[in-house]
Amino acid sequence: MDFDAAEEQDGVRMSFNTLPPSRLESTRLVVPLGCTYTPLKENMPTVYYDPVVCKGTNCKTVLNPYCSIDFKSKMWVCTFCFYRNPLPPSYNDISETNLPAELIPRYTTMEYVTAKANDRNPLPPPIFLFVIDTCLTAEELEELKSAIVVTVSSLMPENSLVGLITYGKTVQLFELGVEEIPKSYVFNGSKDVTAKQISDLLSIGGRPAAQSMGNQTFPNRFLLPHTEVEFALTSILEELQVDPHPVKSGRRPLRATGAALSVAVGLLECSYPNCGARIMLFTGGPCTYGPGVVVSDDLTETLRSHTDISKDNAKHTKKAYKYYESLGGRAVTNGHLIDVFAQSYDQPGFYEMQELTKKTGGLVVLGDEFKARVFKDSFQKIFAKNEKGVHPFAFNATIDVQTSKEIKVSGCIGHCASTNKKTNNVSETEIGVGGTSGWKIGGIDPFTTLAFYFEVVVQHGQPLPAGQKGLIQFTTHYQSSSGERVLRVTTIARDWAPDTTNQTIGAGFDQEAAAVLMARIAVFKAETEEAFDVLRWLDRMLIRLVAKFADYTKDDPNSFQLSTNFAVYPQFMFHLRRSHFLQVWNSSPDETAFYRYMLNRENVMNTLLMIQPTLEAYGFGTGAVTVLLASTSIQPDKILLLDSFFRVVIHYGETIAQWRKAGYQDDPKHEAFKQLLEQPKEAAQELMKSRFPLPRFIEADQHTSQARFILATIDPVVTHTNQSNAAAGEVIFTDDVNLKVFMDHLKKLAVQSS
Repeated sequence: MDFDAAEEQDGVRMSFNTLPPSRLESTRLVVPLGCTYTPLKENMPTVYYDPVVCKGTNCKTVLNPYCSIDFKSKMWVCTFCFYRNPLPPSYNDISETNLPAELIPRYTTMEYVTAKANDRNPLPPPIFLFVIDTCLTAEELEELKSAIVVTVSSLMPENSLVGLITYGKTVQLFELGVEEIPKSYVFNGSKDVTAKQISDLLSIGGRPAAQSMGNQTFPNRFLLPHTEVEFALTSILEELQVDPHPVKSGRRPLRATGAALSVAVGLLECSYPNCGARIMLFTGGPCTYGPGVVVSDDLTETLRSHTDISKDNAKHTKKAYKYYESLGGRAVTNGHLIDVFAQSYDQPGFYEMQELTKKTGGLVVLGDEFKARVFKDSFQKIFAKNEKGVHPFAFNATIDVQTSKEIKVSGCIGHCASTNKKTNNVSETEIGVGGTSGWKIGGIDPFTTLAFYFEVVVQHGQPLPAGQKGLIQFTTHYQSSSGERVLRVTTIARDWAPDTTNQTIGAGFDQEAAAVLMARIAVFKAETEEAFDVLRWLDRMLIRLVAKFADYTKDDPNSFQLSTNFAVYPQFMFHLRRSHFLQVWNSSPDETAFYRYMLNRENVMNTLLMIQPTLEAYGFGTGAVTVLLASTSIQPDKILLLDSFFRVVIHYGETIAQWRKAGYQDDPKHEAFKQLLEQPKEAAQELMKSRFPLPRFIEADQHTSQARFILATIDPVVTHTNQSNAAAGEVIFTDDVNLKVFMDHLKKLAVQSS
């Protein structure tokens, strides 16, 4: 099976594409049966009529290519519950040669946009509420203001509503409908504010007197069409000043981030519940004042470390985490999402705030400065239009999973929240966010990818009907960037293994999808378990998997062989064990939270880049050549290009670096050398074009401090304890074992009799 083609068609990659025929065989697979699903995969067929839904008891399956059709009686049989349904009158002309789109075999994913659903109860346009930290330097604030003004004036969807909140020690909510003197409402930054309090204080929500602007009516004066208040908003931003409250020597600015987010969440909660909206938080440091405090304003109090958190010595962390988790829960319940743009040389407190984005599906950009490309380019990419000229992001999404009776859903790992939907296909075994067959996300985009885990419930020895397939259907309701309600339906079917032999089931193993599914479970476990225990669990699972599917003679490691579709899986696990997703000693809590956040968001190929980066070598006359991610690939006369998703690193070998410093590239006689230097730079820029957030671009010479970014990633083939083959590449100072030693141990443990 072409796994990439299956993903292109449906946005789905499964760990096993031939299903185990019983619960017992499912548990013996070691790697759980599951799939990654990208619910907003682009370029799917769209129709403009209502979907046909099964009327069977507790079944809401949508008509799909796997259903049986009786063309004479105009009936269809649901392959999930086997209920016979009449086709609607509009399908009277259906025949084997005249099929509606949803029955065409290649259209296993369909989108439905119906005037009936949208005209009956029209939705307001998408809402963007900017929450701006004013405890920045004057230069940084100017850069941030400039970026937002450009976005508001030229990049936002034309029909969108905007609002503005600024904060320092106090929180200011601006009334944008006032054309003369800007008017704002000030909240005490030391206090939490409920939605009811906001509704009562500002007379919004409930049944207020609506305010009309243009051809539309809006329930409050704080969120208005950006085309009509663009001038007022721009004027406010241009006049915005650094927080006036003085910062005493030895103190941090009083930054009421928690109170500002509380006002933002409450404002949307009481005025636009269950409507598409995103809160965009721009912060330059940790919350130091009011609810959600991460660290006090006293500089003698340092920000918490991983050790502080694990030993329960971080006095603010638990309370702050719970506070932001509550805000995230309120936001996603109302269909809203929260983005975090935190630019600070110190930790901005994202560890405590992570549930804001994890629950709602928000975006995160961590960096050093608002004037840096990482922020500016990433921020603008959010509003970039796709090939069809539309903004590809969506809001207020719900995803429901329907399965055939032999399969139950165990849970989901990704950026979502449970809707506590208890159906017959919910498994008692929970993985990730489980105990439900439905999830809610405040926002999705073409890269949002969720991991779903399943359990086969067929008893061992119970026969399966001949020709029957295991079926899974995803139904995703969302609000498009243009304000339309859309239903996307993806139905996948996989054959049951006719027997229990390893060869039959193993032939359908997708090692790339399996590595991603296992990585998500490992990261989920790492949130609550010791790193050592997670690594031991990964090791045990890997040993059991290869022991089951490899060919070998008992107690003979030299006889060990893995088939092609299992061969790379141990490498993925080797690099995952060494990655900053599980090894936290060299990262701050904020960085670790960000890395894990991104792993739980991206599709299979991007996640594999994070786990096992790609490495290309450039030399005279060779162009770009993919090389091993190993220290042996570092050569004095080569330029390396490393792509680890988060960083794009160009590494110049010692000889190349000396020639570049000598200026050989400026000599017309050495045109070839000039071209050699340009090739990896051009490739790096191409890699960074479509990446979100923008990767950090690094150029490093061999034996310099910047070279650490490549040395920490590659396989340490030659180390300071084993330099017998030092001429073969760079010597790495580490106690980590290399891939060869790892594989030798794996083979030995997999083949042993006990």
